[in-house]
This record gives sequence, C-alpha cells and structure tokens, in this order.
Amino acid sequence: MLQLGPVSLPVPVFLAPMAGVTNPAFRQLCREQAEAGVTVRPAGVFMCEMITARGIAERIDKTFGMMAPDPGDPLFSVQLYGIDPVTISRAVTIACGERGVGHIDLNFGCPVPKVTRRGGGGVLPWKLDRFAQIVTAAVRAAEPFQVPVTIKTRIGIDNDHVTMFDAVRIAEQAGIAAITLHARTVEQAYSGQARWDAIAEAVAAVSVPVIGNGDIWEASDALRMMATTGCAGVCVGRGALGRPWIFRDLAVAVSDGQAEPPTLPRAGEVTQMVRRHAELLVDYFGSEKHGLADLRKHMTWYFKGFSLGGDLRCALGLVSSLAELDDLLAQINPDEPFPVHELHSPRGRQGSPRAKVTMPYGWLESRYLDGFDLSGAELDVSGG
Repeated sequence: MLQLGPVSLPVPVFLAPMAGVTNPAFRQLCREQAEAGVTVRPAGVFMCEMITARGIAERIDKTFGMMAPDPGDPLFSVQLYGIDPVTISRAVTIACGERGVGHIDLNFGCPVPKVTRRGGGGVLPWKLDRFAQIVTAAVRAAEPFQVPVTIKTRIGIDNDHVTMFDAVRIAEQAGIAAITLHARTVEQAYSGQARWDAIAEAVAAVSVPVIGNGDIWEASDALRMMATTGCAGVCVGRGALGRPWIFRDLAVAVSDGQAEPPTLPRAGEVTQMVRRHAELLVDYFGSEKHGLADLRKHMTWYFKGFSLGGDLRCALGLVSSLAELDDLLAQINPDEPFPVHELHSPRGRQGSPRAKVTMPYGWLESRYLDGFDLSGAELDVSGG
C-alpha cells in the first residue's frame, strides 16, 4: 500500500504521461486491464498527457479538452508543466477546485528541446531557487483540497550536471507526497539503459516514497526494480505501448509480490484489444474519422513481431473507419501465438543520446536564476 497524502494506493503502479498517447481512451483501456487483475481500487494511477499550467490558468478551451478525465477512474491524475510559481498556483487551484483533479504531478523530466531550450522540463531543477518556488507553490495551492502533489524528474542534465539529489531533498522539504525518478539523464533522453542504481540512491536520500521509472517492459521487471532499489512503486510509459494488458500483469504481481508468467495474448486477443481501443477513441473524439486517425500510430506497437505482412500493416496504418478496421482485423490469424522474442524489448521512441542538451545561453553558469527571464518558457507547449 502506497500512501500519497490522504490518497491510498493499494496498487502502486503509474501510467506515465505520454504526449499524443495517454488520452482518456488509452487511460481507460489500461485501467480496465488493471481492474481485471485485482479487485481493489484505484488499481493504479493513470495520468493524462502533460498539460501546461499556463493553459489552465488562462482557461484555454483546448487545454481543458486535453485535461478530460477518464470518467470511470476514481483518481483523476494530471501532470502539469510550468515555469512560473504564480501560474502553477493558479493552475493547481483551478484543476483541483473546479475540475475534480485528485492528484497533481509536476513535470521536471521532459527532455524535448522545445521545452529545455526555454529552461523548462528536465533542465529546470538546475535552478534551485525556481525549482523550490514551483514545488512549494503547487503544494500550498493543493492543500485546501487535500490533493497530493508529486514530481517527476531525471538524474540530471548529463553526467556532469546531476540534479536529482538537490531536487529530491527540496521536494521533500516542500511537502511533496512522492517522487518519480526516470533513471536517465536529459542527455540520454530515451536511449541507452536506465540506471536503476540512481533510483536506489534517491530512495536512500529521502524519506518520501520514490517511484522508479525506466526500462519496465514486463511485470517481472517491476518486481526486480522494487527489490533491487527499494522503490515504493513503478511508473511505466513505453512498456504500455501496444500492450495495455501489462497493467493486469503489474497489478497482480505488485499485489501478490510475485510475477506470474506474463500475459501472452494470441493475435485474436490483440485484435479484440485494438477494437476496444478504437471504440473508446471514437467515443472520446466524437467521430470515427478522428478516433481512427488517432489509433493508427498504435498499430505498429500492437502488432510488433506478429506475421501480418506488409500490405496489411500498411492498411492498418491508414484505417479510417470501424467497418474498415473490422475487415482488416478479420484477416489476421487469431490463433497466432504472441511473439515471445518481443518480450523485454523496447517499444516507442528510443533514438540516440542528445549531442548537446538545448538550454538557454549561460544556463549552467549558476545554480540560481540570477536575472534569467523565463517568460518565454510559459509558451503553451502542450498545444493547449
């Protein structure tokens, strides 16, 4: 049992926010799988895409649209990006007081250049004063609503500019309920191997719960991470792409303390999952055209390793209606076994380490703002 302030989490498993992926339809799909494995609720924490605090503070309709809840989730969880403590405070007040948000996570780990070049995301913890101001403002704004605030961060900007030790201690002092550590640097982005030893170091540095993130592809990976690092829970991002049933495996494994053999659905079961995902997307977007357009990017992940053939894969990547989807899925051999060689293998973005982390000029010269103007970082990078 993980305790986030007043919120009890019998299943300490988190779905990481992923841009363009963790909309209400995908979150519901993952939650349904988790709830199929255990009887307790919430059966995990399923966070929406990263939302900019500015978009909420300025009440931008598109931002509120992105912040739509999964109506069946007992814990509405939102990750915020922000660079200004006043804007963060306003956004938290609106999210918790008007939108029913029950958990706030703050993003200090994004490695995307359009974010880091403005001093946001994974490079912000380098500025100790602004980092402390933001987490303190968020915690204070959430207190009247008894909503826990957590943060997600990385080891550091690169191996020579480690930020996690200062970040976790400042966060603890500010009253943060838990800390998620993606065990890579900003320079690594999503490449290479996650350094789980850093998670163990973070656990030893603070008394608040630390959630481990990085290279969890199966439930057995989650148990191994928890056993070797002492982390209180796990956060899964790319491991859920094309495999929402991983949350059923995770819920069972974390609850029982032992990993059963992973769920290995045959192709027919995967097609049923795809069909369910399509239905949820159509409901969310309100049209088949937009729902199926969003589904296309998931096809490669769902059918990775299956012997579909190039023409069928191409057609699935262009599908535009439920009727067309049904026709294409009917062409897949339902008895084909799951490709076991795909277990423990990465999905989604990987890429290469950054040749150079993009930051404001002179960012590394001081651990404090020292007159830096960060107003440009408040651009609504989430699209809201």
